Amino acid sequence: MTEDDCMVDIAKFYLGFCVDESCGKCAPCKIGGWQMLRLLEKIADGKGEEADLEKIKRIAQAMQKASLCGLGQSAPNPVLSTLNYFAEEYVNMWSTKNAAPANASAAAIRDRVRSMQRCKLCVTNCPTKAISGDRQTGFVINQAQCVKCGKCFEVCKFEAVARR
Repeated sequence: MTEDDCMVDIAKFYLGFCVDESCGKCAPCKIGGWQMLRLLEKIADGKGEEADLEKIKRIAQAMQKASLCGLGQSAPNPVLSTLNYFAEEYVNMWSTKNAAPANASAAAIRDRVRSMQRCKLCVTNCPTKAISGDRQTGFVINQAQCVKCGKCFEVCKFEAVARR
């Protein structure tokens, strides 16, 4: 992990693993993990609110106390840790109008071409051909087609592709 990783995405990743691995025998783990994951997805989509953070904390505490096994008891730990140390990243997801925080991971990146350089490296290196346009009018990234791999950002020599 680096300082470029989004902590909301990290929490979603680890919780998603635990939800997938849950045996389903106890409700705190089975239902609590699923509910927490849905709240994290809502937040990552920029639709979260302050009340969601409190819901996540309540669900996490219930899972830790009532789950039957170590998986359910420890599943909330990455979520609680990221909330404890990186709460501003959660709030930034919805307070900046869907803009990912400055240190967003590929899953939360909204890449866009913004410079007048127009060298076309981003176009030729895009694995999904999500970038269209020409050198005269500029290039645009089709967000529906983009897989958020970050390749355009990596190959750009002119800082023409921005993460916001």
